[in-house]
Amino acid sequence: MNPTTKTDTPETYFSRELLAWYRTSKRTLPWRRDRDPYRVWVSEIMLQQTRVDTVIPYYERFMGRFPTLEALAEAPEADVLKHWEGLGYYSRARNLQAGAREVKERHGGRVPDDKEAVSALKGVGPYTAGAIMSIAFNRPEPAVDGNVMRVLSRYFNRDEDIAKPSTRIGMEKLAASLIPEGAAGDFNQALMELGALVCTPRTPGCLTCPVMALCAGRLAGRETELPVKAKAKPPKPQLRLAAVIEGSGAHAGKVLIRQRPDSGLLASLWELPHVLLDEPAAKPRGRAAKLAAAAQPPVERQAADAAELLRRLEEEAGLRVVARRWQATEEHTFSHLHWLMRVYAAELDLGAYSERRAAARLRLPAAGGGAAALGAASIAAEGETAAALYEAAAADAEPQLPAGYVWIGRGQMREFAFPNLFAKILYDYWDSIGEEEDEG
Repeated sequence: MNPTTKTDTPETYFSRELLAWYRTSKRTLPWRRDRDPYRVWVSEIMLQQTRVDTVIPYYERFMGRFPTLEALAEAPEADVLKHWEGLGYYSRARNLQAGAREVKERHGGRVPDDKEAVSALKGVGPYTAGAIMSIAFNRPEPAVDGNVMRVLSRYFNRDEDIAKPSTRIGMEKLAASLIPEGAAGDFNQALMELGALVCTPRTPGCLTCPVMALCAGRLAGRETELPVKAKAKPPKPQLRLAAVIEGSGAHAGKVLIRQRPDSGLLASLWELPHVLLDEPAAKPRGRAAKLAAAAQPPVERQAADAAELLRRLEEEAGLRVVARRWQATEEHTFSHLHWLMRVYAAELDLGAYSERRAAARLRLPAAGGGAAALGAASIAAEGETAAALYEAAAADAEPQLPAGYVWIGRGQMREFAFPNLFAKILYDYWDSIGEEEDEG
């Protein structure tokens, strides 16, 4: 950190010292190996709402599979989602691929050196456009995210609520005015780096900050009060029941999964069959509450859950599912929802499917009393020949799965993209039954 001079303003001091600090101490990150616009774009999309250390292995895996914009544009969406699996916010992956296809179709496969054209791409907002233009093309465009607004709020001691769009616009103008000539890419990355490593949300490292000498927020003793940000609405809690449906016969060792709709939350990803309960749920708070929520439910609760799974999955998908044992209780928080999910190991009621199949073949109504009752009714109505037909029909108990449902074994997990919650449930289930993944 260099001393201030008589001609220094807070702005000139900030820009000079921050840039010098970054150039001597910046982290070595895989997306900083060059200024390829495609690599910059992918990294910035991945880094949205995700920590750098978390992103690195996903970025390297993703770029290994889709090393060029053309490779990403031409890939099946399911492959893209699978290589994004674990990062969450899957709409980012879909928008990234849609944007890559737009570049291929409209710009000859090259990310355009034009802010308006880049901003028009699917999923590219003001921050991402600014990052691509400044880092890849060294254009003097601001790239303002939460880290940057926190740094600027503290350094300039600003009280505006950073959750307001008007504040963001003002911060973008301020950030643009601070960019040193010819150093837009390094300066914007320096701002991000300072916010990520030094000027952190709860415990800013003021003593190691390269611009502490003229930081107005620190000098006013407000470094932990700033930035001002209105509290976000807490996610809505939801209680859900899920079934790990175990196969038998030809599907022994497999479980039943289904694909989500192609729009909305977690679109097109795969999951376990599950239902949303009408009863209210509350997010567990504190260690004791979390332990209690994760514990095995009382027998009465398990019985009620089993009955609800049977009723709801039959109503919604035509599947008769019999819960056999409690498996786990898991939770997951989205930006607007908190899922608390009780999971049961279950199986299909093949006896019910036998009865339906036999009744359909003999054109008789299902007796409702199981295979024996229907068999007796068949004999009384049709004699010994009908009984023989019934036995053959009852043996053919393979149910017709609804559209979007498939049986998979552990080794097939790599072929389907799952949200983190369901991937964890499934891998924990495979581990609990001693099922190892086939390395072949």
